[in-house]
Amino acid sequence: MEDNRRLEDDGRIFRNGNLQIVFLVTILSGIGLFSVSPALPVVVRDLLVAPADVGLILTVFALPGVFLMPLIGMAADRFGRKKVLGPALLLFGLSGGACLLIQDFKSLLVLRFIQGVGGACLSSLNITIIGDLFTGRQRTTAMGYNQSAFSAGATLLTVLGGALATLGWFYPFVMPLAAVPVWFLVMTRLESPEPKRTCCLREYLGAVATSLKRPQVFGIYVATMVTFVLVSGGFYNFFPLLMNDRFGSSPMVIGLVMSSMMIASAFSSVKMGTLVRHFPEKTLFKVSMLLYALSLALMPLMPGTWSCILPSAVMGIGQGMIIPVIQTLLSGLSAAENRAVVLSFYGTSLRVGQTIGPVIMGGVFSFFGMGGVFYFGAVLALAMILWLALVVDRETIESKGESR
Repeated sequence: MEDNRRLEDDGRIFRNGNLQIVFLVTILSGIGLFSVSPALPVVVRDLLVAPADVGLILTVFALPGVFLMPLIGMAADRFGRKKVLGPALLLFGLSGGACLLIQDFKSLLVLRFIQGVGGACLSSLNITIIGDLFTGRQRTTAMGYNQSAFSAGATLLTVLGGALATLGWFYPFVMPLAAVPVWFLVMTRLESPEPKRTCCLREYLGAVATSLKRPQVFGIYVATMVTFVLVSGGFYNFFPLLMNDRFGSSPMVIGLVMSSMMIASAFSSVKMGTLVRHFPEKTLFKVSMLLYALSLALMPLMPGTWSCILPSAVMGIGQGMIIPVIQTLLSGLSAAENRAVVLSFYGTSLRVGQTIGPVIMGGVFSFFGMGGVFYFGAVLALAMILWLALVVDRETIESKGESR
């Protein structure tokens, strides 16, 4: 921990070699969403898919995580992080790349589901490893840098996905193959502390149950799920369709506009170390939800293509704050011996949101039209502020687990 303290004092915590490998895993975890979203209008056109159904590409990718993430977390706690992460990277990369070889929507959905199985652990084990490597304010700073790396990677992936989609709907699926060299780095270079294995499964499950029974943990899981209903169902599913329908925007332009979300997210998340010195995490949590509501309410009111950058960037600022806050709070509410499974349920909540988001927003679209999707999302974000006040504020939870 001495080296970590020196790195933070020098403002260079992001130069930690293990953390840099985690950054690569984090960037890969976004490929399944960000590189594909700008291509949705092209999929609708070329594969003759209804706009209300095209979100299934996002849904089936997220679905395996709903069921598998708790098992993945238990396996990582019991057998080690790398033994679970390595095979998952290979499955994610190879099945995602196989989408290049098919030409019908049903086959695409099958391969996306398999890719989702491989990708289910990427977005939970990366933050688990950060939780193992760092403590206290260092952890919040590292989580912020990790989210910034995610945002920067997502910006590139969104633009690149839009550019590749102009050549053909299937070209964005070349990007998951990058998981193969990352797998090699994880298996040969990553050095992170592994949890001490408890003497029996009953003791481990008891400790997990104690953590999961806390109302604050449950409240954060629900808020996570709603966050990704808004992001996946509202922003990544219907925002590109809104731009295409109203302004005739091309996939390349859609990708450029949507990249502003991740640029803004990278800016706000990299400042997390400074923000938490002045504001409690739960306050930043509520501010983020307020920014989501504002962003979604503005989206259908924009007069042209490039003005859509404004609500996209507002959502990005909220996204850049809320994800490190959630990850830090959950890391602090869990002990090292069960951190992977507690954070895996965060991943499950995330995947539930990604899975049901396009379905919920597709239903809203069917009844209330395009504008109704975004106004419904804004009201839902405001409702979450009340939820956080009633549930998460029941006791002070910042850095609760550090005494464990």
